[in-house]
Amino acid sequence: MYRGFISATLVMASLLWNGPRAHAAPLSREAAFRHAQALTALGARLFRDPRLSASGRQACVSCHDPRYAYGPPDTRPVEPGGSSLTLTGFRAPPSLTYLEAVPRFTEHAFDSDEEADESIDNGPTGGLTWDGRVDTGAAQALIPLLSPVEMANRTEADAENRLVTAGYGAELDALRLPVARGPSSLQSRLSVALDALEAYQQDWKIFYPYNSKYDRFLAGQVKLSPVEAQGLALFNDPEKGNCASCHISAPAKDGTPPQLSDYGMIALAVPRNHAIQVNSNPKFYDLGLCGPLRTDFRDRPDYCGLFRTPSLRNVALRKTFFHNGVMHSLRDAVAFYATRDSDPERWYGKGPHGPERYDDLPEKYWENINTDPPFGGIGQKKPSLTDDEIDAIVAFLQTLTDKQVRE
Repeated sequence: MYRGFISATLVMASLLWNGPRAHAAPLSREAAFRHAQALTALGARLFRDPRLSASGRQACVSCHDPRYAYGPPDTRPVEPGGSSLTLTGFRAPPSLTYLEAVPRFTEHAFDSDEEADESIDNGPTGGLTWDGRVDTGAAQALIPLLSPVEMANRTEADAENRLVTAGYGAELDALRLPVARGPSSLQSRLSVALDALEAYQQDWKIFYPYNSKYDRFLAGQVKLSPVEAQGLALFNDPEKGNCASCHISAPAKDGTPPQLSDYGMIALAVPRNHAIQVNSNPKFYDLGLCGPLRTDFRDRPDYCGLFRTPSLRNVALRKTFFHNGVMHSLRDAVAFYATRDSDPERWYGKGPHGPERYDDLPEKYWENINTDPPFGGIGQKKPSLTDDEIDAIVAFLQTLTDKQVRE
């Protein structure tokens, strides 16, 4: 579907040809294309190689399983890592599919659609992580390599040494490019490996094929079932699901398929996940955009509790939902939106004075929590969706699953 989208190799070839680095001698178009193809092939192997980790048992694929849209392979909120696979972080692995259209992080995103008011500031948007702190696939790939609770390389030099020990040294050397004028300034081997992982994740046939039932429906090739069509209507209805306000479901005016996300930052107040080890400390909170992993907005209380809106493409394949993996069924995830404020006890439990609320965000940040429909804020009496309507939205979300592509 949508063969007009540029493949990963062409993207990389264009980058190399136009020179993101100051190359001593620009590559020809043919050489750049071959270079991109080689990077993509190498990236596919690196993605699956556990020898790049300190434990020797964890690879990128351990947390980003192709069977689950390159998301987590099980219902654990986080996958164990570290040098002996006994440590855990506090965020669920995101899907790596459909990242090609994620914009670079900005604090001020303005809608550029012709019919929109471009004076409206949509706030923090974009970036490739839950908190938007990196903008490129190469920078994203470095995070797990160096994380002490993931692949646990202590330094970039350690990561590079593992690449060499694993037998990639000569191949990486063959792909090193100049990074400055003069023959002596070449990419490091680690930099090449990160470029390779980025190139692999831009292979459109695997990571963004746009071949789901919904894509075929938009192309006029199939019809939705009655319950799927009902779910789409509820998904779009601003007074009911209102899902499309953040998870845009309509193609762009230029025909670009919908990404099912606006990539904005939003505070949903999902329940605290007590299965995450660090959450046993009542003073610990993952505040998303204002920390603790992102450090440049620690002095912005209005950013606390905000996380990037993921694409809903392939969401039905996931086994964990939301940034902390607190839910394990798609129906529960949808039901949370419909009943967070009308039935808080279901999600947060009951305290000595009645139902608890918003237990994974300090009260001083509650003003950041989104209360647009289907939420209603404190005082909402009735759920915004019935059980049948929740089921219909889930049925529609299942149409967003791509046909699986064998590599």
